[in-house]
Amino acid sequence: MATAVPPASDSGGWDFTCKLEVDYGSEEHASIVYKTLAVDKELQPDKVKREMTQSGSKLAVHFAAVEARFLRASFSAFVDLMGLVTKLVEEYGVAKEGHP
Repeated sequence: MATAVPPASDSGGWDFTCKLEVDYGSEEHASIVYKTLAVDKELQPDKVKREMTQSGSKLAVHFAAVEARFLRASFSAFVDLMGLVTKLVEEYGVAKEGHP
């Protein structure tokens, strides 16, 4: 579920925000997705901030940007990567200890 928040007057320039939350139904799957996506940092950290957290089977991502176009581009690229990682986890599952 993604939600966009309207600009706030006292946000210090980070006026555009969005929060995405995904429930993977499995803490292990959420952890794999979190660890995979955490290595990619924002390309323009002076224009877009991204904070990702995992709580049990849920992965939450909060974006803040100085302009709507930076928020859109960052969110879109992140969701594309998240979709790819999610498909890989669903298709190949998680190898159990001692099994390839």
